[in-house]
Amino acid sequence: MTYVASAIFLLDYVSKTLASQLLGSGAHPVLGSLLQLELINNSGAAFSVATHSGIFLGVLSIGAVAGIFLFSRSITSRLWACALGLLLGGVLGNLSDRLFRAPYWLRGSVVDWIKLPHWPVFNLADSSIVLSAVAIALLVAKNVKPRTFDDN
Repeated sequence: MTYVASAIFLLDYVSKTLASQLLGSGAHPVLGSLLQLELINNSGAAFSVATHSGIFLGVLSIGAVAGIFLFSRSITSRLWACALGLLLGGVLGNLSDRLFRAPYWLRGSVVDWIKLPHWPVFNLADSSIVLSAVAIALLVAKNVKPRTFDDN
């Protein structure tokens, strides 16, 4: 779990740093209108909901991190560990923005930079959180137990 979370966190951090340094204002087409890069500082949650609620979202993220660590202590399934690693890496990626980007201490904005048509601008941490939700849903649907070595 920690390897997956660390990799996601590092990729997210590097991508946000590059986006912040290289992208100016406006959209930058990569594949026409299908994929564009656009730097957005989002003070809210996904889809820019709850704008200016950084402190609440940060505290919620801290609670999620604590919950993941508590739950993961008893995980023996590698598939569940990977899914939780995706979740932890994504949550830590966005939480670090809220903590360490101006105006700091849970009031910072999350850096979003990937733009698809008819979809809000997002980042790699957001993608990781969504992938973890899909993975967890599939694990539950396939009745894979979190506390087993049987990953069938």
